[in-house]
Amino acid sequence: MNSFALLSLYRSLTRHKLYAALNIGGLAVGIAVFLILSLYVRFETSFERWLPGYDGIYLVQTENKGIDSPFTGTYPNTMGGLLEQMKQDFPDIVGTRFNSGSGTVLRDGTAREEDIARVDADFFKVFDLPMVVGDKASALSDPTAIILSRSAARRYFGDVDPVGRTLTLSFDKPATYHVTGVFEDLPRNSDFKVSIIARQGKDFSSWWYHWGSTSLYTYLRFDTPAAARAFEQRMPAFIKRRGTPDMGDKVVEQIGLPLLPLADAHLQPAGKAVAAKKMTIITLGIVGVLTLLIAVVNYVNLATARAGLRAREVAMRKVLGADHGMLVRQFLGEAVMTVALAALAGLILAELGLPLVNAAGGLTLGIPYAVVVPALVILALVIGTLAGIYPALLLARWPASQVLSSARAPGGGRAGTRVREALVVFQFALAITFLVGTTVLVAQTRHIRSTDLGFRREGLLVLRGLSDDSLDKGRRLALVAALRRLPGVEAVTTANSAVGNTDTNNFDNLDVPGKPKPGPSLREIEVGRNFFETYGTRLIAGRVFDDAHPADDAGALAKGSTRNIVINRLAVAKLGYASPQDAIGKTVGGGSQRTIIGVVDQLRFFSPRLPDDPTYYTYYGDLAPYPIVTLRFTGDPRPFKAAVQTLWQKMAPQVPFMADTGNQALAKFYEDDDRATRLFGIGAGLAVLIGCVGLWGLASFNTARRIKEIGIRKTLGASSADIVRLLVGQFLRPVLIANLVAWPLAFVAMRTWLAGFDDRIALSPLYFVGASLLATAIAVLTVLGQSLRASRAAPAWALRHE
Repeated sequence: MNSFALLSLYRSLTRHKLYAALNIGGLAVGIAVFLILSLYVRFETSFERWLPGYDGIYLVQTENKGIDSPFTGTYPNTMGGLLEQMKQDFPDIVGTRFNSGSGTVLRDGTAREEDIARVDADFFKVFDLPMVVGDKASALSDPTAIILSRSAARRYFGDVDPVGRTLTLSFDKPATYHVTGVFEDLPRNSDFKVSIIARQGKDFSSWWYHWGSTSLYTYLRFDTPAAARAFEQRMPAFIKRRGTPDMGDKVVEQIGLPLLPLADAHLQPAGKAVAAKKMTIITLGIVGVLTLLIAVVNYVNLATARAGLRAREVAMRKVLGADHGMLVRQFLGEAVMTVALAALAGLILAELGLPLVNAAGGLTLGIPYAVVVPALVILALVIGTLAGIYPALLLARWPASQVLSSARAPGGGRAGTRVREALVVFQFALAITFLVGTTVLVAQTRHIRSTDLGFRREGLLVLRGLSDDSLDKGRRLALVAALRRLPGVEAVTTANSAVGNTDTNNFDNLDVPGKPKPGPSLREIEVGRNFFETYGTRLIAGRVFDDAHPADDAGALAKGSTRNIVINRLAVAKLGYASPQDAIGKTVGGGSQRTIIGVVDQLRFFSPRLPDDPTYYTYYGDLAPYPIVTLRFTGDPRPFKAAVQTLWQKMAPQVPFMADTGNQALAKFYEDDDRATRLFGIGAGLAVLIGCVGLWGLASFNTARRIKEIGIRKTLGASSADIVRLLVGQFLRPVLIANLVAWPLAFVAMRTWLAGFDDRIALSPLYFVGASLLATAIAVLTVLGQSLRASRAAPAWALRHE
């Protein structure tokens, strides 16, 4: 563009300041929303791609098929000894196990919880972690060697070189390890949350080599994808050869070992659970794209509508000697420059809004300018071309004499009006869809936070760590007794499961007399004294455990004796009984006989996205195996938690204090959906705002072109109210049509999203009607000002107006 064209652009923008602000501002907001949500999607899809050679690493999954179990599906864990058996059958295979979880560092008489992973000696042949100090080839050659992250090294050794120094770690029992290296802190876009890496020892328990069990992650490295596929094709024969002794001749029909590329593992669904995170990312990515699309449509709509007002300018330029090519270049250049201004404004808005979005979503996003700036340049060229193509190709072809002799500038006629209305329909259809989606998301997230879980969340404190091997049974019992004596404690219990806990997943097939074997699969929860009283569980039929009935206490019974159990409401139907009362006194079996003495309501300890399980409870009078402590207390949680911590550190200083209130334990299940709701709401609100900007601009343009028509109508007797009804009705027509488009889109999208929850709200018509009424009200308010102003104009002024 030459200086004359730039001057023309400047005059056009300053002559119509409000139009320029609406056009550029609406597009800038759309670009900002798109940038921010694109950054989030880019972050979530970049997991493990920072790792050198990530595309050659594959996760071995366990696929359970053809069995009655909640674990039917594909899971990322494998049997502990799988890699050893693979190396025996395939000596050239390169792989490592990754057994992650919390561990304890004992230092100066105190215990600290750390994220510790246990791996094999070939770990660095699979994962090429960047090292700060140490030799990758020998760092893990010694079974007592450990490597630390840079932060962990600084935490325990300050600025002193940690290599050669020792730390005491506790897995099964405390042991001394020596530091052989330091690796860089892993980035946030990694699922490997680890600060200390140690060697994986051999486990001599029966499940370590038992096919069908899962305990850790197994990773393999291949040179090419073809090599990985070839290895995967050899798995059925390997499974049959190795798994038959444990699972029988049909083992291949029951289990599989598919490979998953490392880069796909972050967003891969596991088992029957819907991938909440994956759905969140897809949803927000769609919101970002559609918001940008709304902004682009809005910009193109306003740009093409206003272009007709420059028809006489085009004619005069032609009279003065401008040719077709010159006009095309000018209009396209002006459009691209205008979009470039909007892109710059959008980038500024994104930079200003990013801290707020990070705070709302718990994120740490930043703008990579090396990627964003070229993308915005391309965006400016594409959108500018779309917006400038109308005046560049159509107006430039208008004969100058025809335009100059016409009483009014061409505006596209009936066809142009219909195209603009269709664009408004498109904008508001998406905006209404967003409004419905936001309403449903908010309603569902509130529902899962307030729904009845079968217990009262307030006044609960959950303590992990009692199962640490450094505590013998006597010290565990003493600690529980001391907790029971604390002021404010109403009840104390132990169990191998608790609210918010997902570490223990034990299921058994219980045979029902007279029905085919094996019987249905039920979750088993082993509970201690006062478990149901502590949680306030509702008793439906029969009774709960007590020490007056010897058959209640499984810990005191001889092996093989019939024990009493309590089941939940879902287990009644799963076992085939007509009612809870019908189940009382019935005996079911498996490895041993169990008599049902009571039926209780559901206790929903786990994610609301997971289906509630049919469950049976087994009682241990003294202390539940692998105990987690739950306390019911009164008063302020903060001082009470501090008092519990003081007692814990006094009686078990070698075990880290790990405690959460009931609400804190459940909060982690809601994080992804809360983040999606906040970000979706922001995007939806801005999408509606952009749509209103476009509608207001279009109303302004159309009203200005109909001033003489309005004057004639008023001269012929039309009142101001008649004019307002006429204009508002015509402007609302595309908005009302948009509802017909939006409702099916919103219904399908929200039904798909709600399907991921076991406990979900009904998709009521009120959400759709409410969103439509809100959109209609916003549209009326948007065009009402223009209509009132036009209706109040004096007929004489209107007839003289050009």
